[in-house]
Amino acid sequence: MVTDLIVILLYVAAMLALGWYGMRRAKTREDYLVAGRNLGPVFYTGTMAATVLGGASTIGSVRLGYVHGVSGIWLCAALGLGIIGISLLLAKPLMRLKVYTVTQVLERRYNPTARHSSAAIMLVYALMIGATSIIGMGSVMSVLLGLPFWVCVLLGGGIVVLYSTIGGMWSLTLTDIVQFMIMTIGLVFVLMPMSISDAGGWDALVAALPASAFDFTAIGWDTIITYFLIYFFGIFIGQDIWQRVFTARSETVARVAGTTAGIYCVLYGLAMVLIGMAAKVLLPDLANANDAFASIVQTSLPDGIRGLVVAAALAALMSTASAGLLAASTTAAQDLWPLVSGKQSNEGVHVNRVFTLLLGVLVLGIALVVSDVISALTMAYNLLVGGMLIPLLGAVYWKRASTFAAIVSMALGSIGAMVFMIIDGLDANTPIYWGLALSVTSFVLISLFSPRKSPVAHTA
Repeated sequence: MVTDLIVILLYVAAMLALGWYGMRRAKTREDYLVAGRNLGPVFYTGTMAATVLGGASTIGSVRLGYVHGVSGIWLCAALGLGIIGISLLLAKPLMRLKVYTVTQVLERRYNPTARHSSAAIMLVYALMIGATSIIGMGSVMSVLLGLPFWVCVLLGGGIVVLYSTIGGMWSLTLTDIVQFMIMTIGLVFVLMPMSISDAGGWDALVAALPASAFDFTAIGWDTIITYFLIYFFGIFIGQDIWQRVFTARSETVARVAGTTAGIYCVLYGLAMVLIGMAAKVLLPDLANANDAFASIVQTSLPDGIRGLVVAAALAALMSTASAGLLAASTTAAQDLWPLVSGKQSNEGVHVNRVFTLLLGVLVLGIALVVSDVISALTMAYNLLVGGMLIPLLGAVYWKRASTFAAIVSMALGSIGAMVFMIIDGLDANTPIYWGLALSVTSFVLISLFSPRKSPVAHTA
């Protein structure tokens, strides 16, 4: 245990040092928010993959593998294919806009009211993305270190808030690269083969688990479709993802390196569900499937190696937590603060740092209240996709789309998703179906019956 703690402490010290170095590079607002729009292929691939692969992709996918077998891969598959889609279809027009937030695109096509309305939805989404990974950090550290969950949330989450606040996107990029390497080595190349070996090897795994564990559709087509609706399309409109696209040095980097990151996400998901399947063989009677990841780490790995894998898990969680936090603070500072203060959104780096710190404290509070990582992530994406997908697609592709239709669509879509999450539960498939149905119906009908106006320049 002492060796494990030393490894983890060294990792934490490295993250803080990189955060400090990032602060020295973040001299302008563009440096702080989008790393000067200057990332090459290696940095871009690492930061994009690390942003997507967080608590739900790691701990959640291990849980899905434990419960459903190989069909648990669909969560990461939807995320990875979403990254490939945005890289091939939207990266080029997005980079040419030279904006900072998703909502600024809506303002260009509609009006400032549409921007502010969508910013509220995006803020909730980004806060939940950050909280989801901090929840995962708390659960992993609590099981492995024997500390209370709330202490682990404040310790692990506090580190994320600190390095995100001081260095912004440069700190996130530098830490993401290290985190990407550590999670690849620790989880894919160490934990996965060792857990399968401890379960008796592949043949023993096949013999011990039911045939359904090796059926790629066992999780159910309704769940697979839901994952694609909320995660695949959520990637297309998430502020945390767009903000990474804006960091690319060129359109070629965004397209090629982004596609590489998407492929990596799918393979990473496969590795996580295989770990979950091995955990099902080794620890078949876990009281809580959410503990599958931490339990197999504790059971299968020796001292030192266990510390590396814990650091790898923390790396995956910290990268997504910091991405969500910076996305939330960027939305608040660029889109909402000017509305409240009456000042422009170009006040300087210090305003962005203040918002990152304040919202970081809020994210820690959310993480202490919410418990299930996949449910929290699903709630975030239900609100985002239900409220913003249709108006944003209309802004880019439909000349007839009206401002009033966009605002009503955002309101009905997000409210509909929220109502059915309350009625049917966070894990239900109905919230996103109803949210999208209300959003698209209101958007199309109101746009068609609105008076025609002079054509507006398109964003793509």
